[in-house]
Amino acid sequence: MKELLSKAYAKTGESFISTILTAAADPNVISFAGGLPNPASFPMEALKESCNNIIDKYGSAVFQYAKTEGLQAFRQYLAEDYNKTYGVNLDADNIVVTTGSQQALDCFGKVFINEGDGILVEKPSYLGAFQAFDQYCPEYYPVTLNDDGLDIEELEETLEKYGDKIKLAYLIPEFQNPTGLTYTEENRAKVTEILKKYNVVLIEDDPYGQLRFEGTKPPYIGLGKLPQAALLGTFSKVATPGMRVGYVVTENKELAKYIAMALEATSLHTNIFSQYLLLDYLQNNDQPAHVKDIQDLYRQQCHCMLDAMDKYFPENVTYTRPEGGMFIWATLPEGVSAIKLFPKAAEKGVVYVPGDPFYVGVHDANTLRLNFTNASPEAIDKGIHLLGDMLKEECAGK
Repeated sequence: MKELLSKAYAKTGESFISTILTAAADPNVISFAGGLPNPASFPMEALKESCNNIIDKYGSAVFQYAKTEGLQAFRQYLAEDYNKTYGVNLDADNIVVTTGSQQALDCFGKVFINEGDGILVEKPSYLGAFQAFDQYCPEYYPVTLNDDGLDIEELEETLEKYGDKIKLAYLIPEFQNPTGLTYTEENRAKVTEILKKYNVVLIEDDPYGQLRFEGTKPPYIGLGKLPQAALLGTFSKVATPGMRVGYVVTENKELAKYIAMALEATSLHTNIFSQYLLLDYLQNNDQPAHVKDIQDLYRQQCHCMLDAMDKYFPENVTYTRPEGGMFIWATLPEGVSAIKLFPKAAEKGVVYVPGDPFYVGVHDANTLRLNFTNASPEAIDKGIHLLGDMLKEECAGK
């Protein structure tokens, strides 16, 4: 059957996401691999009540086909929330509801990318974004991600050299996946000023921004500043991932229209039952208090993992110390391949995500991603202890 595959699909290869989810589901393995929210964060009782409410209130409408852009009242609620929080001027037509932010990435690729067109990405970047974009056969232009954000000199050089080829810039400035890093306010301002000079659409992915448990939130790069900017949001991290409700926020209504047209061709519309359900839940519950509970939970889990890494990891392994989000990024000594160590770690009963799939054209990377949100403190300590013992053996003398 392989000879029948399209050229684009044949190039995408096997998804590492499926490998991650399979590993995460094994009860005999301590998994730091999947980006899974803690089930304790799911507001199940409140959602159960909202489920009954919407059926009683709206009847068959919650089960019927719906408008592609999404439920009008839900989109208006989101617009008003962004207006209040960020001082912008949005209405429902500035919002498109998608099946998670993953579908939004696919729509951007569908709308903008011809084979060979350029996408500027962070180095490293979210592997799911590569999976979404790869089917449109783009050229990637990676820019190094430093502790404070994008390497500004490299960003300028890349756009000066390839700006006429680059159509999209895909960035995750807050608790970046995979590194957990956050761009500083100064770095964001510089990125904004540079992007203003080029005819590039900014995709600012913000799935983790509400998960800040330390420090203060910096301003967005694009929202309110760039005419061709879109912000991706999701309820996967602050309500439930299984509903697959994400959304695109853009002040550019022409851009919103294009994304909606791509969405219509892909799935007609996003799950309307979930939109009614989330709207009722948001209107009748203290969502900020719920988010604070998640922040408190993740603060505890993150500190537990960092304390264990401080205790068990060898000194020649370094790692980020995020102020929120879901991930810690570890860097092994040069020449030590995290992907080659993966089977050894799995044998010991602990798994992570090797760095390779987060890069363009990099093999045997000396980096790995650890998720701290979906394991108990006891499992975190045990798993990091097992991983640390292995790393002490493999990294000795490096």
